[in-house]
Amino acid sequence: MSEISLLRTLFRYQAWANEELLDAMGRLDPARHGKERHFSIRLMNHSLVVGRIFAAHLTGRQHGYADDNTPETPSLPDLHAAMTASDQWYLTYLETINPELLSDPIPLLFTDGDKGCMTRREMLLHVVTHGGYHRGEIGRLLAQLSITPPWDTLAVHLHRSEPARRLAVAAE
Repeated sequence: MSEISLLRTLFRYQAWANEELLDAMGRLDPARHGKERHFSIRLMNHSLVVGRIFAAHLTGRQHGYADDNTPETPSLPDLHAAMTASDQWYLTYLETINPELLSDPIPLLFTDGDKGCMTRREMLLHVVTHGGYHRGEIGRLLAQLSITPPWDTLAVHLHRSEPARRLAVAAE
């Protein structure tokens, strides 16, 4: 598997996992679990903002964010739409980028003013691992409310998106 193919797999997984979790968050009763629902939306919004910031770094644009979250909390439907669009942006980016550019170092400025430099590859991996970290936080919160969180693992994604993988073992 090539590096670009692996990155595409990781971002397809992220899009699937985000969709599953946002759907589960939509089942949180705002009356019973308002605080937890708000906290979950804030975490996913933070993940979205970080994804947008790094998309700007990847394309050499200004991101326009002064912080790694927005002051206002979006509605869950608005967040869901924005997260879906962001996930699609990354999938399109990975379909169009020349793989040789992945190792290019790009100077960047973090929202706290610190300077940094990361390769495109490192930025992409950061976006995926960062998203997984915060989905895990929300999954733990759901579990504490006795709500079964979605199965947020690459293995589950691969077998759900490619059911023939399960049949391959049975055929041996």
